[in-house]
Amino acid sequence: MSAQLIDGKATAARVLAEVAADVAVLKAKGIEPALAVVLVGNDPASQVYVRNKVLRAGEVGIRSLEYRLSADASAEAVLEVVAALNADASVNGILVQLPLPVHIDETRVLQAIDPAKDVDGFHSENVGGLSQGRPVLTPCTPAGCMRLLRDTLGDLSGKHAVVVGRSNIVGKPMAALLLAANCSVTVLHSRSVKPEKLCGQADIVVAAVGRPRMIGADWIKPGAVVIDVGINRIDEDGRSRLVGDVDFDAVREVASAITPVPGGVGPMTIALLMQNTVTAARQQHGLTAQE
Repeated sequence: MSAQLIDGKATAARVLAEVAADVAVLKAKGIEPALAVVLVGNDPASQVYVRNKVLRAGEVGIRSLEYRLSADASAEAVLEVVAALNADASVNGILVQLPLPVHIDETRVLQAIDPAKDVDGFHSENVGGLSQGRPVLTPCTPAGCMRLLRDTLGDLSGKHAVVVGRSNIVGKPMAALLLAANCSVTVLHSRSVKPEKLCGQADIVVAAVGRPRMIGADWIKPGAVVIDVGINRIDEDGRSRLVGDVDFDAVREVASAITPVPGGVGPMTIALLMQNTVTAARQQHGLTAQE
């Protein structure tokens, strides 16, 4: 029997509806959440991402600001924009769209963002707080994966989770969030020995390695829940298409639930970015999640 499809679009719509309700509450208190997006250069994919983020912000009532710099802008010019946004009390969230041009040190720019406004959750203060289990702004994609898992499984306590990939953006924060949810966590990477055997022991598999269809049915324990973060463009049968890190057609016959690509994790990332912006606005005004 084929696995249940985990519908990221539908879950993202629910998250955005929750965010819109929260924004309405804040506006009734005289607070208008605002998100600033900084885009350097003309990367086509980045332009699409920024456009989608601005659109979602408008839909939920978040004020958005765009700052566009040329591809040859200096690091100092980018840092000046970040410093001005840090100092602007009306801006609650700052997002610098990655990747940056190669002549700009991404770490230097990300570290310059006020951690309280770091809605991507990439600043070392937020990364460290996440590993310590403190309430901090969390990277959006792993947070979106957690929402999908909780909506699918409920309590995750005691589950064995395998994360395939150890990137700073997905793999490492994903492992930290699963640990915080009381899972037993294994992280697989390029130096792991017999990764298919280790993965085959998991109740939950989160694939975030960036290799098309790397994870086949022989990697998956029957009944496991599979979250596929990968987005890979391949040419197949004379056409270009998007596939994940998981061999979807094969794995769906083994897993109990699985995210499709596209339409799984992708929509959740922007939804959680909006949620982070509202969280940042609350915190900056000394409000709790219930206020």
